[in-house]
Amino acid sequence: MKIFSGNEDSLSAKIRGDRPLAFRQRLSLAVMLSVPAIMAQLSAVIMEYIDASMVGSLGADASASIGLVATSTWLFMGMCSAFATGFSVQVAHLLGAGRRDAARSVLRQAIVAATAFSVLLAIIGVAISGPLPAWLGGNDEINGNATLYFRVFSLSLPVLQLSFLSSGMLRCSGNMVVPGVLGVVMCLLDVVFNFFMIFPTREVMLAGIGVTVPGMGLGVWGAAVGTALAEAVVVALLLYHLWFRPSEIKLSGEKGSFMPRMETLKRAYKIGLPMGVERFVTSAAQITLTVIVAPLGTASIAANAFAITAESLCYMPGYGIADAATTLVGQSLGAGRRVLARKFAYMTVGMGMVVMTVMGVVMYLAAPLMIGVMTPDREILDLGVMALRTEAWAEPMFAASIVAYGAFVGAGDTVVPCIMNFGCMWVIRITLAAVLAPVMGLHGVWVAMCIELCCRGAIFLARLRSGCWMNRINKINDYEKI
Repeated sequence: MKIFSGNEDSLSAKIRGDRPLAFRQRLSLAVMLSVPAIMAQLSAVIMEYIDASMVGSLGADASASIGLVATSTWLFMGMCSAFATGFSVQVAHLLGAGRRDAARSVLRQAIVAATAFSVLLAIIGVAISGPLPAWLGGNDEINGNATLYFRVFSLSLPVLQLSFLSSGMLRCSGNMVVPGVLGVVMCLLDVVFNFFMIFPTREVMLAGIGVTVPGMGLGVWGAAVGTALAEAVVVALLLYHLWFRPSEIKLSGEKGSFMPRMETLKRAYKIGLPMGVERFVTSAAQITLTVIVAPLGTASIAANAFAITAESLCYMPGYGIADAATTLVGQSLGAGRRVLARKFAYMTVGMGMVVMTVMGVVMYLAAPLMIGVMTPDREILDLGVMALRTEAWAEPMFAASIVAYGAFVGAGDTVVPCIMNFGCMWVIRITLAAVLAPVMGLHGVWVAMCIELCCRGAIFLARLRSGCWMNRINKINDYEKI
């Protein structure tokens, strides 16, 4: 694991070197970065899976209350992620150029800026948590719990923001292991905290002996509290690693201001704003889909939410490989090695398509089990299985769009890809879903999604092949004022 250290064998040193990297070396780097990143991405989805499974045991209304606001939580998480990426990509470029002090300076500034941004988001989230379920078309049976769940989620946004930022900085420095391992830790903590938060004090049988298990009985919003507590523990560990553990971006012992500078903020704005806008309009499209699904009934709302969570287990490996692509492409271009950047982009996109094709087959075959874990309701189960088996056909092209997007982000190319995502979501998916839902029900919504993802993958592959995305990176001499 020398690749993750701060010595001469670090990722940055390998990429800055003059010697060409053979195919096997490139593949080794891509795999070593991708595997821990996949672990981190899967752990986030497994947390949602855990929440859905535990809440699902409380009944269809409880499941629907979380499903109703799920797309709204993605919107806020997407904004936090985009803001963090605006800084972490700068760190990747600077480390690729061998400028460690400047990279640390960006990290210090990012911590203050990201905290302030997430506090603002939290205030907005709490303010809209009351009317939000009604805006989304929810009924009186689920709106109360939906409001409580979203309010707790909003209050936890500063913790979530620091998690995105810390993990992103470590990944862009080449350290995928720590975020991956801590992601698994967060899953385990989520199970423990949810176990005590969601359910009331109860009697359970262990080896024929009755044991009283304490619980707070918070129900739906207890799931949000448990997840927030798990995230807080992990963020503390991530920040400890950034501050004290040896790495190229270690903060302790380094002097420098934490006050954000205008030049750094402008660069983060150029990289992160298009991503933030894209996340906003994409999540807005997801919210619109929720509004389209809501009239189909409580079972459809719950099945749609469960299917989205279950599908995430299949496409999150693609996002893990995309994180690796961002690091490899970003540092390669920062070192001025355009040919190497292109090779890494092609390799990671190919890896993503292979992995997600396999995951699509697994999802198709295991759909009843994947949905059955989350609900005992037969109607919800049948609808969820139908949705997963429809979506399975789109996984290879979905992978192409996910990983290519990660490569483009590493190059600082975010504007055009964001427009591409926006156009596909609103022009193809929303339009088709609005037309097909009244005729085909929930099946029509997922058919629309499958068609849109295939189209999106095709245009991302076309842009990848063109090579124009490599022209967007800021020149390293533009970083002089950091």
